[in-house]
Amino acid sequence: MTEAELKKHLDAAEKSPKEIAAAVLGLPEKTLRYKPSPDKWCIWEMLGHLADMEILYAYRIRQMLADKDPIIAPIDQDAWAKNLGYLESPISELVALYGLNRHANVRLLRRLKAVDLLKSAVILNSITQSPLATM
Repeated sequence: MTEAELKKHLDAAEKSPKEIAAAVLGLPEKTLRYKPSPDKWCIWEMLGHLADMEILYAYRIRQMLADKDPIIAPIDQDAWAKNLGYLESPISELVALYGLNRHANVRLLRRLKAVDLLKSAVILNSITQSPLATM
């Protein structure tokens, strides 16, 4: 990826939170909770997903930039949506959280050097169980 291409992607990424906020804030709750089918997400859940993924990306980006041999664990996005209370979080908070973390991530990514873009991580394919209390 060239520096110009990276800048173009980051410019688009930086605009995304405002575009999403403009699209969803003020929509009726019925619209935000509408599911096209039982196994599909509603807008509300999609916003929760965006907020959580921006946090996850923040961590993964920092792992790849700072750690010697970073390992990225997979997630089950449907389990996250179901178990992390996306539908219990106010829409305004999800939008704000997404926007704040996206801003921080884009700021970090704009500071990268070309050599940083060559960094990578191992994606873990198996999950080892470890209780949260032991972490």
